[in-house]
Amino acid sequence: MRLIFNLLTFACIASLLSCNTAEVYYGDPVVQVNINRVELMPNMPQPYDLLDWKEKAGQFDGYVFDFDSRLPAGPMIWLDNNQRNLPQQTFGLFTAVHDVRQGADVNNGEFHESLNSLAAILGAGLIGIDKTNQNGYNFVKMIQNYFNTDNGWNIMMNNTTPEVALLGGGYGRDWWYDVFPNVLFYNVCDVFPGVENAENIQRTIAEQFCKADSVLNGNYDYSYFDYAQMKGMINNIPLQQDAAGGHGYVLYAAYKQFGDKRYLARAKSAIEALDNQTESRFYEVLLPIGAYTAARLNAEEGTEYNVGKMLDWVFEGVKSENGRTGWGIIVDKWGEYDVSGLQGSITDGGGYAFLMNSIKMAMPLVPMVKYEPEFARAIGKWMLNNANASRLFFPDKIPDGNQWLPGMQGYTNSVVAYEGLRYADDLNNPRLAGVHPVAIGDGPKWHKDNPPESMFSLYSTAPVGIFGGMIEKTNVEKVLKLNCNVTDFYSDRTYPVFLLYNPYNESVKVKYTPVKEGVDLFDIVSKTYLARSAGGSAEIEIPADQACVIVELPPGVGINRENNKLWVDKKIISYK
Repeated sequence: MRLIFNLLTFACIASLLSCNTAEVYYGDPVVQVNINRVELMPNMPQPYDLLDWKEKAGQFDGYVFDFDSRLPAGPMIWLDNNQRNLPQQTFGLFTAVHDVRQGADVNNGEFHESLNSLAAILGAGLIGIDKTNQNGYNFVKMIQNYFNTDNGWNIMMNNTTPEVALLGGGYGRDWWYDVFPNVLFYNVCDVFPGVENAENIQRTIAEQFCKADSVLNGNYDYSYFDYAQMKGMINNIPLQQDAAGGHGYVLYAAYKQFGDKRYLARAKSAIEALDNQTESRFYEVLLPIGAYTAARLNAEEGTEYNVGKMLDWVFEGVKSENGRTGWGIIVDKWGEYDVSGLQGSITDGGGYAFLMNSIKMAMPLVPMVKYEPEFARAIGKWMLNNANASRLFFPDKIPDGNQWLPGMQGYTNSVVAYEGLRYADDLNNPRLAGVHPVAIGDGPKWHKDNPPESMFSLYSTAPVGIFGGMIEKTNVEKVLKLNCNVTDFYSDRTYPVFLLYNPYNESVKVKYTPVKEGVDLFDIVSKTYLARSAGGSAEIEIPADQACVIVELPPGVGINRENNKLWVDKKIISYK
């Protein structure tokens, strides 16, 4: 049963901070709803060391897109002139450092992954790097070669053709690998609009997903979907009903982009299929994306999907043997280190967390609080734990005694992280016996000739710009300022919106620096102004163990209440 937090105290404090003693009533405070597994996480994770994620993201981009890198590991990028799907040059990035299956001279230079390249381009864009014109290359245009037309699927796929995956010792068809590249492509197109041919590809993807959802008609009980035959398929991969979340997201983004109501209808149909499921089928990131899409549809279209249930499925993980059993969000202390908040297997060897999954889950869940502010405290607390623990994947942020490759910090200047973090004990490495946690990667398992340094994973580090564009420090340690707009793609982002959570057992005063000087700071959780006409900064007070979602408004602008929503200049700032 969910625990409920009453925010009356928060409302009282916030109202005292207001400069207007006759404060207008803007509605009752939003009662906070807990996510039970988040409640098991520490409010104050230890030891605490927040990376400068924006700096790390910039370093990653500078290294992996350098064709002439002089770092000891050497260049990680090459050009692919095979012109699959489109008559243009593209590029490849190593999935893991020195993966023997890849490179310009291996498998004709064709084996590379869109989930790697798209995430790297998206992350760079989120911290302000223009990937349409970087060192003479339009990398955003070049990734269009992953749009598979030659095989008739007409969607973005993880390789330029499925046969390429087999060249690299690839996998059987796996639905999340086929759906998620389209999510990332849509997001990249929002960050870099107007790239030649991009809208044509977006429209075609939307049509394919629209047809697919029509065929599926609420039944997503398949391992994957053949988008050429328009037929659901079952293989050795567990059924992946959470693919409905990816379909719903892309179709809703397409509706926002093109205004075609067929896409809206099919987005609702896909999320309804997700909502009708009876147990978690969580894996990787499509279920959190579905929860975000459900929240937006509830807010913007008046649907009533059970977002709380979906979030429980994500955090509690998969308990059924019919899914990826044990996949969820880790809550634990491994050795001296709090590792709560990371995503991965809760059960494999005592726990096996992955950097890519942990970062990418923030992409939908942080902006979700704009639409479902009742989860602001839970998401803020989870992100504090997640952001802190995610540093442990980087070789310069975990002691040599806790990593498989000690002394390798200079190999990529610690820009490329380990793929995973294990509780460990069963690694057949005497040096690591009894050591918790251990930074490690699966690269050496993929091919018998892969070197040890293939544990360093570009594929896993590529989305680091999501954290880089989202997370800011404040003057109070452990109080993060999270940008709720940066990954709220295909939405109205007229006004800056930030989530702040106070993990302390007493109220704290935070120095808040607005995007523009002179704005009013309105909290959609307490429904009060926290400051007016804020200059270069404003001091705001956040009660103990509570969160605020601050909307930066033009000074003196009026807020109107209508249909249970708050409006400013015909823009909705609060849906609750």
